[in-house]
Amino acid sequence: MRERHFVYVIELDKDVLYESKFKKANPDYVTGKPCVYVGMTGHDPDLRFDQHKSGIKANKYAQKYGLRLMPEIYEKFNPMPYGDAQYMEVDLAIRLREAGFAVWQN
Repeated sequence: MRERHFVYVIELDKDVLYESKFKKANPDYVTGKPCVYVGMTGHDPDLRFDQHKSGIKANKYAQKYGLRLMPEIYEKFNPMPYGDAQYMEVDLAIRLREAGFAVWQN
């Protein structure tokens, strides 16, 4: 199986916490920790970030509040097969939330 999928993490501006749906999804957020979007893609994460920012298959939080990629969190996992990327997207989101981050993953 070809390893050509990636998980990625986008740091979001803290103003995303004013979005009620986002805030409700993160009841255990620890003040001061990053707010992030976690995704997976068949593209290079840099390209996918640019797509979010320009509205191409964009998540609304990533488009409006996305600041930068956080390769220090995800780079060590990439690339990987599709099924592994699907699993890792969810697993990474759970682990970041458990660490106090505010996370959006869909």
